[in-house]
Amino acid sequence: MTSSPTRRSDPVPAVPEALFADPEVEARWRGRFTAARVSVPDWARDAPDRSVYSSNATGTWEIYAWDRAADTHRRVTDRPQGTRGGAASTDGESIWWFDDTDGDEFGVWVREPFTGGEASPAVSGAAPGYPAGLELGRRTVAVGWSTDDGSTLAVSEDGGDARVVYTHTEDAGIGALSRDETLLAISHAEHGDSRHPAIRVIRVSDGEPVGERHDGEGKGLDPIEFAPVEGDQRLLVGHERRGRDELLVWDLATDTETEVAIDLPGDLSAGFYPDASALLVAHTRAGRTTLHRYDLATGELTDLPTAPGSVGGADVRPDGTVEYGWSSAAYPSSVRALRPDGTDTELLAPPGERPAPSVALDDAWVDGPGGPVHALWTRPAGTTGPVPTVFMIHGGPQAADEDRWSPVRAVWVDAGFAVVHVNYRGSSGYGSAWRDAIEGRPGTTELEDVAAVHDWAVSTGLADPAACVLEGWSWGGYLTLLGLGRQPERWAVGCAGVPVADYLAAYEDEMEPLRAFDRSLFGGSPDEVPERYREASPLTWVDAVRAPVLVLAGENDPRCPIRQIDNYLDALAERGREYAMVRYDAGHGSLVVAETLAHTVAEIAYARAALGLPVPA
Repeated sequence: MTSSPTRRSDPVPAVPEALFADPEVEARWRGRFTAARVSVPDWARDAPDRSVYSSNATGTWEIYAWDRAADTHRRVTDRPQGTRGGAASTDGESIWWFDDTDGDEFGVWVREPFTGGEASPAVSGAAPGYPAGLELGRRTVAVGWSTDDGSTLAVSEDGGDARVVYTHTEDAGIGALSRDETLLAISHAEHGDSRHPAIRVIRVSDGEPVGERHDGEGKGLDPIEFAPVEGDQRLLVGHERRGRDELLVWDLATDTETEVAIDLPGDLSAGFYPDASALLVAHTRAGRTTLHRYDLATGELTDLPTAPGSVGGADVRPDGTVEYGWSSAAYPSSVRALRPDGTDTELLAPPGERPAPSVALDDAWVDGPGGPVHALWTRPAGTTGPVPTVFMIHGGPQAADEDRWSPVRAVWVDAGFAVVHVNYRGSSGYGSAWRDAIEGRPGTTELEDVAAVHDWAVSTGLADPAACVLEGWSWGGYLTLLGLGRQPERWAVGCAGVPVADYLAAYEDEMEPLRAFDRSLFGGSPDEVPERYREASPLTWVDAVRAPVLVLAGENDPRCPIRQIDNYLDALAERGREYAMVRYDAGHGSLVVAETLAHTVAEIAYARAALGLPVPA
């Protein structure tokens, strides 16, 4: 952990060398963090044996090249703070990755030869900014970036200079490039609501619009993918016309739509099969994912056999093999290949030993003020009666906790804590109304659902009411600080990573796409609806904070900037509140495994000390 020389000295948490007295237990939990993991590979469209994936095999998440024909792997990037993601060019000759500074997310796309060599700016004339989408064709590249001035989308043909085809002060992004590279679908929020974007399709040659779709207030559209067949102008679109994420196919050649009728009770996402005859559909419900094949001609839906748990990324190879990432709370992640003959094997095994399994998650549906709240929970094996409990609050807020592998959850359980996840109003996967229920009243709404689940956990004998920890990162860190001020009677300690702490200052300093998101969420800017921002700001409620609080934050974070966190810490210090601070040299979270591990040690040790718990064996 790195302290900052740019600010007065804040209290730092006491971090032990080991969390457990038993060396085997200590080695087991650390092994879950340090075990190598890999992402689902992305392959070159015209050279599918050339693939790109991410891995933490060196202790930092970096980009790797995989030549499947030779079965050779090469680390592409080697940067102190890691690299977030990459893509292969259509011909497989180059690898693209986003070059920012110390995790600040502001930079340019660069490319280097697949077989190795120097990286150089990928698109001449593309300005530095926050990434707003990338589409790679044979001749055409579409790239987007955003700055404080708004969004810019451009194309580059045959390696030429970037030519701007769209610019606006509101949020926008690259969506999809047609296979013949004549059409470009973009998402935009010209109507002022980036949470529910519209779609415009423009001609690549001159940037002129050829089609527009906007479903109106509260109903967003997502341009997913053009059919991967030359001359096919069908665009796969995500919509929410019936209050959940569903699918339609928009044929630009005839300007007609066909809604995809799939009778499953959750949210849907999809991509085309290589011949565009079918869709690979991911169905998400109650924190778990299933995969299906949907035949576009017949409407037949075929289940693809995957184990219960969560799927993180899936795509179809030219031979029909579905490559996907899978994990559950009990079993670590695996990149797998489901072949047309039904065999399912591990595709890409990370080097080294596999991490030890953990415990499974159970489900609870708790009556809340806005309807049933879905919670996922587990307790340490062999325990009965109330135990110390950590409420791990997810970020987003448009995200959800799922039945997936988490070394962080696993070590809290090993340390003797029950763990409760709350998919509060604002979470994805439970329909549009649930996701949008926080609009105009963010923070307060989510905490009502957290309170309902807290009451359930105490009343059922799971949680010790005197030993409840509120913990989260990003939006979860924000809700942690807000909860400590608005629900002080419930929480014995709080641990907040990269939080919004002073909403007014956060809005001033954050990246423009986040400002656009906030305007959509609050119904305006702080100048327009100041009371909503003040009501939602943890700084407003700092006088009521009683529990010790640990804050962890990156110095280069463009999403939850450091100044507004310092403002909150100053307020705690002025009031004599107990707190500690961990600063690190990165952005919105760290890609360095050792840093993540150290943050987890700090959180558990801080909570244990605040609760007066002994070091477990």
